[in-house]
Amino acid sequence: MLLDTASLYFRAYFGVPDSVRAPDGTPVNAVRGLLDFIDRLVRDHRPDRLVACMDADWRPGWRVELIPSYKAHRVAEERPGGPDEEEVPDTLTPQVPVIEAVLDALGIARVGVPEYEADDVIGTYTAQARGPVDIVTGDRDLYQLVDDARGVRVLYPLKGVGTLQLTDESVLREKYGVDGRGYVDLALLRGDPSDGLPGVPGIGEKTAAKLLAEYGDLAGIRAAAADPAAKLTPARRRRLTEAEPYLAVAPKVVRVADDVPLPDVDTALPHAPRDPAALEELAARWGLGGSLERLLTTLTG
Repeated sequence: MLLDTASLYFRAYFGVPDSVRAPDGTPVNAVRGLLDFIDRLVRDHRPDRLVACMDADWRPGWRVELIPSYKAHRVAEERPGGPDEEEVPDTLTPQVPVIEAVLDALGIARVGVPEYEADDVIGTYTAQARGPVDIVTGDRDLYQLVDDARGVRVLYPLKGVGTLQLTDESVLREKYGVDGRGYVDLALLRGDPSDGLPGVPGIGEKTAAKLLAEYGDLAGIRAAAADPAAKLTPARRRRLTEAEPYLAVAPKVVRVADDVPLPDVDTALPHAPRDPAALEELAARWGLGGSLERLLTTLTG
């Protein structure tokens, strides 16, 4: 089981009231909400391995170089020579180090790799997996990894983590008309304002799915746009031709990497805390109470 950790703690932050606080009054709603998420996921799905995948770089320079608008609207502060600072709610930012410390004390593998997003870490673990993989994320970008033949599915939270959409190829075909591999092409044609991806003007989700059904993949669509004999409407041909510079680079930006240099970590689900003393101190300092106790019971049970 691979967790898109930031996606989940953002959901926890907005789903759990900020009246959930540490003894000193500091909000810990994201911390406790994430612990409750993990508890429920482990209880319901019983993974033998669990990795909390992190954004070591939420806006990698190599993606920005190809598409400068990539996540540009989320930048709170530009840092020359270093990763840009992401705009995050004031009361969430201080909770992230607490989340990291608690995961480390529990012994839950936490992996982020410089110059890569959590999606890329997930993509690489998925590529290397020898058995079924469950990816837990609120980000549809990872639908591209769904692969029935390899047992890769996305658990997409619809409400908390009590209601998950188990996304396999049949769900993707029903909702989008494509499989996992086709989802990348659909996503880049459609664009995604939340990621700063412009897409092809005038081509929405349904048109993108229709073009992919007709021409197979993005390469087929681009070839059709360049072929005067292809049966494209003049308007679509013009739009695709004008978007050619974007279409040439977008696949590298939108596809998750599958060759990230992963560190050598133990990904086995822990059945006892790695550092009980540190965990006890964190529980007292941050008032983690029942959320941590329930997860510990689930892990040790």
